[in-house]
Amino acid sequence: MSKTIAIFGFGPGLGMGVARRFGREGFRVAVIGRKPDKAEQHVTDLKAAGIEAAAFPADVTDPAQIDDAIAAIRTTFGEIDVALHGAAAEMSDRVSSTLAVDVPDLRLPMSLKLHSPVLMTRALLPGMLDRGAGALLFSSGSTPRLVHPYLANIGVALAAQRGYLLQLAEELRGTGVYVGLLNIGVLIGGSEAERVVDAHPEVVPPGVSIPRMSNDELGDHYWDMYVRRGATELEVGFTD
Repeated sequence: MSKTIAIFGFGPGLGMGVARRFGREGFRVAVIGRKPDKAEQHVTDLKAAGIEAAAFPADVTDPAQIDDAIAAIRTTFGEIDVALHGAAAEMSDRVSSTLAVDVPDLRLPMSLKLHSPVLMTRALLPGMLDRGAGALLFSSGSTPRLVHPYLANIGVALAAQRGYLLQLAEELRGTGVYVGLLNIGVLIGGSEAERVVDAHPEVVPPGVSIPRMSNDELGDHYWDMYVRRGATELEVGFTD
């Protein structure tokens, strides 16, 4: 029987790369995004590649919408075997100095990178524990490892997410449920962030160099994490 991957916060970069990789392995893909038209276009693109997919529009920061999307996925595809949380803040949401960060500046990043992962986990984990199998995959950026004050408020949220996931993984050892966090230190091919940086290179401070990686390569990294189920935390694209 085919397995299902649900991608929360599906985008043209990370989401599409992971969907194509898992789809080639026979997974059905549940596309969960805030904008219905974009979600449907992603499904069309996946079907053109021979991948079974369906759209489940939802705001991944809204508990009720997450629950409704998961219920619809289960009706359409059955249980969710793998979930990827890929939602991220936009470049325009950043605060470019830690000195300027105030509490309101943290609301959106924390909602996307801490609260939403918690909501997804709480909705899916009980079923995975009952089955003794499953994988919860997450995305992060470079700021948990490298100090980038120009991404000040986003960096705080990513650090909070990292703490939550490392604790979660520790408690889930031996249950059959894998937790994986990929710290991504690259511009992802096809992503909105890549488009913004190409159109407005000034958003990256002088002296900061960001390597690039295709979304298909990134999909390979997530597939390797899922298959190997080794370390909780891995990273790609960093140079010392």
